[in-house]
This record gives sequence, C-alpha cells and structure tokens, in this order.
Amino acid sequence: MRLLFCCEFYHPSVGGVQEVMRQVAERLIKRGHEVTVATTGLPNRTALVHNGVRIEEFAVAGNLVSGLEGEVERYQRFVANFGADAVLVKAAQQWTFDALWPTLPTLTSRKVFIPCGFSGLYDQNFAAYYEQMRDLLPLLDHFIFYSEDYRDIAFVRQAGMRNLSLVPNGACEQEFMNQEPRSDLRERLGIDANAFVFLSVGSLTSIKGHTETAEAFARMDTGGAASTLILNANRPRSPAAQPPGRRQLAGQLGRHLVRTLRDEGLWATVQRVRAKLEGRGASDVEGQIRHWTQVAASQPGKQILLTDLPRDELVDAYKTADLFVFASNIEYSPLVLYEAAAAGTPFLSVPVGNAEEIARRTGAGLICPAPVDARGFTRVVPADLAEAMRRAMEDRERLREMGRRGREAWRTHFTWQRISEQYEEILCGPVAAQNT
Repeated sequence: MRLLFCCEFYHPSVGGVQEVMRQVAERLIKRGHEVTVATTGLPNRTALVHNGVRIEEFAVAGNLVSGLEGEVERYQRFVANFGADAVLVKAAQQWTFDALWPTLPTLTSRKVFIPCGFSGLYDQNFAAYYEQMRDLLPLLDHFIFYSEDYRDIAFVRQAGMRNLSLVPNGACEQEFMNQEPRSDLRERLGIDANAFVFLSVGSLTSIKGHTETAEAFARMDTGGAASTLILNANRPRSPAAQPPGRRQLAGQLGRHLVRTLRDEGLWATVQRVRAKLEGRGASDVEGQIRHWTQVAASQPGKQILLTDLPRDELVDAYKTADLFVFASNIEYSPLVLYEAAAAGTPFLSVPVGNAEEIARRTGAGLICPAPVDARGFTRVVPADLAEAMRRAMEDRERLREMGRRGREAWRTHFTWQRISEQYEEILCGPVAAQNT
C-alpha cells in the first residue's frame, strides 16, 4: 500500500508523536508498504529518506486558532495529489491536521485520524475550533485512540462516531529485548553501586514535572540511604527550517506566547517573559532544578543528576533505575511509562493522561494522587510525591514484582511490532467499529 503519514514533527526531532509515527512507519516499510511522512522542515535533518521512510518537508507553522503560515496551499495540493491508499494524521491543534480541513471532503484516500488527547478541549481559545470539528468528524474514515476513557474519545463518541479503535502505545523490542544494561552507567555517572536510583525523562520544559520531581526528591526522607535522581531532559529545538523574516518572527513569537498561556497559565508566561528580558531565557527550569540539587546535596547520600543522555545510554538508564518517576502536568499516553515497563522497571506516576490505565494494563505502576485543574493540567503537591517515593523505595520486593509483571505484559502486548500490525489492519481497509 501507498501510505502517507502527516505529523507536525518527525525524526530527527524528539518527542512522543515523532516516536510513534517513526516506529510504525519503519515497521510498515519492512512489511512491504511504501510510507511517506509529510512534516515540518528541520535544519538538522540531513536526509529525506530515513530507514526507508520518505520525508516531505514543508515550511508551515501554527494552527487554526493561532493562524496558519507558510506553504499551506502547497501542503494541501501535495496531500490531494499524492494518491495515497490511506492517510494517517496524528494530533489535532497543529498544522498537518488543521490545514487539511478544506481538503477532507474531496480526499478519496482512506482517512485515519489519531486525535492525541485534544489538549485544548477545555481551553476557551479553542471553543469555536472544537464546535467546528463536530461537523468535520464524519469526513474521517477511522479514529485511533490510546485510551479507553479520555477527553478525546468521549468527545468523538458524543459526536456519534463509532468507527474507532483502541491501539496502545509501546516500546521498541530491539532496544529493550535484553533486560541488562549494556554498560556500567552507575560508574560513568558517579552513582554509588548500592544507591537506589530514581529516573525521570522528558523535555526540559516547565510542564514535564522536573522541578516538582526534584523538589520531592530533595524533601524525601530516605533515612540516610544512598539515593540518586536522574532527571534526563532533552532541550527542545527550534523547528524553523530557515531564518525567519521580521513578519514571520513576530508570528512565531505570538504563537509561542499563545501556546505558553494555554499550556502553563498567565503566571508562568509572565515569568518566562521576565526571564527572557533578564537574559535568563529557558534556564529558569534549570535554575529551579539547580536549587533543589543543592538542597539534596546537603543531605547524606543524596544527589540529583540533570542529564541529556544519548538514546542508547538512556535505555541503559531505564534498565538501571529502581523506580521511574513521572510528574508531568499534561500528557495523553506517555511512551516513557511503557518504556519503563519494557525495561522491567516499575513506575510511580501522577494521574496524567491515561497513566492509571497504563498502570493497570502493565501491572507495573503506582499512582500518586494529584489534583487536576479546570484546564485539565495535573499539579502534584511535591510533599505528596515525596511521600509516595519514600513508600515505594521502602518496599523493594514489591517493586521487583511490579517490574517483572510489567516486562512480561510489554513482551506480550506492547512491542512496536505487535502495535504496528494493528495499525496495518486499520490502514489497509475497513475495520469493524470496536465497542470501546
């Protein structure tokens, strides 16, 4: 089959959307299909074919709320004339989906959509957007959801759609098939051989919960036991394919402010603007982490390591850790929880996205209660997270059993090979609606 995947970012960009689309695309290539990805142009992309997947770049940015800019018409013509047997679009509120709205009525390809959580559903700025989407949904042939009970699937059901499937996320069988780390990561990172290792993974932004996790670790009573928190946080990279002009730059800054207001609220936006004016830039999160690093270091046996490990070393970190900790503010279906399970490492997560569902499906997770605000953001109290981390650390036998169950569940249900087969079935033709 001739398949077209549409997503805002793709390899070498790092993120959950990128990883899901890459893993599925590359496995479908191996199964004899032709896959092309339409995505944002990136300055650090050195080739337009990666592991057999063709990449078509577009200089487009924004969404229907903040405004679409760039090669919108070129993208629309490309999709309309591509001749795909099926088009798979991942995530609302971004240009590769929003720019297709006028094109969908005449697009003859099978159209499959992954809503990816509808993060702006409770945001008044997106109220009109989601009202219009109700009329758009019947134009789509099939929907893929990661969670059986989340805001996106509830919205689509309420709109009367029944052509939907549940397909989970997962972790790579090549990376996690061997449970033992390939290298002595503890020695290279300066971690005591007997230390209890906590790990958290996510981009270096204020919504990924790094500061809350660092504060919780610094406040946690370990009884003097050696313990290390690895915060692995990759820096977000600018997606601009070429240097923007003044008008384009102004548009990008405006969209950035709108996004920050939407995702982090007024106070965080004011703090970010102030940090920029003071020359601190994105270092504000790092500054908070450094503060809690110093607090932790003043206690016997404690240390916090802020890292950005290469992928192979990060996989080693998953396998080395005793407990994965996740305190993100907003998610849909976090890949990192499946990766922890694949490594045989239990996880402690706040109830963000469908983390509770993943904990139940894998048997590998504990959930730390945390309030969710009116916009759907999870805001854990660091003292509560500290207590949950302490209790988990004290019951190592339970953690080992959870890790064993999680790894077995992953091998049976949540490898990308198994998941790609489900995508193939959906993309290749009519699939009976599932009673999800």
